[in-house]
Amino acid sequence: MFEMKLKRRSALLGAAGLLAAMSFAGTAAAITPEEIKAKGKLVVGIQGDNPPWGFVTSGGKQDGFDADMATLFAKELGVQVEFVPLEVNNRIPALTSGRVDVLFATMAMLPDRAKAVQFSKPYNANAIVLIGPKDKSIKTNEDMANMTISVAKGAAQDTQVTKNAPASATIRRYDGDAASIQALVSGQAEALGGNIFYLDRVEKAAPGKFENKLEFQKLYNGACTRLGEKELNAALNTFIDKIKANGELQKIYDKWMKVPVPQFPESIEGIPFTAK
Repeated sequence: MFEMKLKRRSALLGAAGLLAAMSFAGTAAAITPEEIKAKGKLVVGIQGDNPPWGFVTSGGKQDGFDADMATLFAKELGVQVEFVPLEVNNRIPALTSGRVDVLFATMAMLPDRAKAVQFSKPYNANAIVLIGPKDKSIKTNEDMANMTISVAKGAAQDTQVTKNAPASATIRRYDGDAASIQALVSGQAEALGGNIFYLDRVEKAAPGKFENKLEFQKLYNGACTRLGEKELNAALNTFIDKIKANGELQKIYDKWMKVPVPQFPESIEGIPFTAK
């Protein structure tokens, strides 16, 4: 029992340490909005298989909530947008290494991540949940005892399930959202750590079998730039304020989320919205 707890704690500390280290190693040179305009395109890191946030259509087009956000920001800058589909665990390295200019990639605003990247103001609200069988009672964290739970490795749901599940639970970590969802619907896992928008995908794959059971954490998503990129961060914040005020953000919400734009916090502890 002690050994299992120690391994779980080490996994959490290791993930936090990795994120912090990224802010000091392998960071590309800063880029400004003017430099992006000069090259004529905005290179955006986005999730490639996580609807409704970011996914590739059957026609090969990148689409989703974050794709619409990024396309609108590129239009604001007067440039074309180029998408680079990413998995959960390579989003931050793709940014810090200079592979992409900015992340619109379902980036939950977490203090550990804020040590490695610069968040914008929030533009979306989310929640981390446990999805489980409709016929199984899961009302408290203790009800996850002895269960096998799938998660996307390194994502916020990995952190929350690891933190909240009893030591007797088996947590299986997969490379990305699609693989963790497939593990649930195929019977490799009994429950799934995800966000509030996972259930639609689960329902399509296994109609009528699963539901949201527990809510672990409310989260907000922000766009990410490299640390110290003051001008690009300022441009993103001005853009987000603008689309909140003129109704463009509500149009994107209407298209993908079917709910009103939430009230966003003016600040989040441990996460500055403005680059220093």
